[in-house]
Amino acid sequence: MFSRISSRNKFAALRQPRAILWTTAGVVALGLLIALEIVARRYAGVPGPMTTQVGEVIFAPKPGPLYGGLALMMVVLTWRQRFIAAGVAIGIDVVFVLVRWALDVKVPDGHFFGNGALWVMLGCAVIAVTRRTGQERALLLKGVGLGLLLVTGRKIGDTWLLITSKTRPMVLDPYVATADHALGNPSWLMGRIVKATAPIGDHVLDLVYAQLAVAAVVVALYQLRNVAAERRFPRHHLVRTFLVIGLLGPAIYMIFPVVGPVFAYGPGASGTGGVDWAVANLWPDTLPPISAPHPVLYDDLTPRNCMPSLHTAWATAIFIHSRKGSRILRFAGTFWLIATLSATLGFGYHYGVDLVAGVVFSLTIEAALRSLERGWDRSGTVLVTYGATVFAALLASYRYLPMKMAEHPWVFGPLLVLAMASVIYGYVRTTKQWDKQASKTMSARQLEAQPELV
Repeated sequence: MFSRISSRNKFAALRQPRAILWTTAGVVALGLLIALEIVARRYAGVPGPMTTQVGEVIFAPKPGPLYGGLALMMVVLTWRQRFIAAGVAIGIDVVFVLVRWALDVKVPDGHFFGNGALWVMLGCAVIAVTRRTGQERALLLKGVGLGLLLVTGRKIGDTWLLITSKTRPMVLDPYVATADHALGNPSWLMGRIVKATAPIGDHVLDLVYAQLAVAAVVVALYQLRNVAAERRFPRHHLVRTFLVIGLLGPAIYMIFPVVGPVFAYGPGASGTGGVDWAVANLWPDTLPPISAPHPVLYDDLTPRNCMPSLHTAWATAIFIHSRKGSRILRFAGTFWLIATLSATLGFGYHYGVDLVAGVVFSLTIEAALRSLERGWDRSGTVLVTYGATVFAALLASYRYLPMKMAEHPWVFGPLLVLAMASVIYGYVRTTKQWDKQASKTMSARQLEAQPELV
């Protein structure tokens, strides 16, 4: 009898909306991983994210994402457990390095460490299943899942980029470059500024651009600093936004394939076709001419990862989530946003219109995730719908109105900025109302919890 009651209780728990949501998300994520694995092997002839992740248990990995994932996982551990986990990870990596050295195994530069971090995360998952129960098991599994999601997200992103280069031979850079005249071709201007400030300016911007994930981990660790003490995760944090941006962004790459100014109008970069595939070698000294755009053929190595600018979207998310931190964190978030925007333009990786789309893309996703967590209402639905509509309108205008935009920059330039500003204003105004409502609710709960005077 008791077993039947227990089974009914478990079934009722599974029917709860949140349980159904997470179960559905897990099934969709697994389906996506399997699909990416198949597509990567079929179109590129390389292992997909699942095979690559499993291989890093033994083979030399990229160390950054793995230790970043370990740092996120350790937010659920006590300080003593954190020191043990870090020590075990480093010890395992030392053993791997010594074994590879003894066997004279060649590894790529910078791929010496990282296996230990993955082993520790997997070991914590085993401990959670075998040695923990109830809330402690769920908390530890959430920590492990958070760390592995960061690592797997990187693998998924790399696979997506490879797929874009193999399946989208034609790129739409002439359309975007023409539309960018409405903003005054900021990539060309910033490219000349970065060249003039070399070697200091370009080294600083390159460091900021390459270490965006490190900045995200720092902000996320600040947000999750109290998880071990409170034994629960906050309702919303940066990692969720970061991962969703990385998951949805490449889908837009497939719809709107663009390689960027330095590739389409400049010398390119090592490992790509470069100027041999460029429309013309103009960036950053000569502005592209205004002429009727058309799709152009490009190589099968360079990722079509411009529209929208995900570096801009991620930097915007970091800026948003750093607003409630300390003064140093707020300053760092502002600096990282400005430096990232400067780098994306100054290195020729993006056009100005990419950045406008990236900001709108980020704010829309952030609003959707916050609405999902707090419960959908009219304000959240209106904000997300408006952001998605503006984003779609931006892409449509870049594709079908580039000549009009280039011929009338004093009309379309302000319109682009106004469209972006309207989404920013809507987000700030709506989220302030949400924060006020949450503060009132919290105050009411605290008053209710106070004991009555006798």
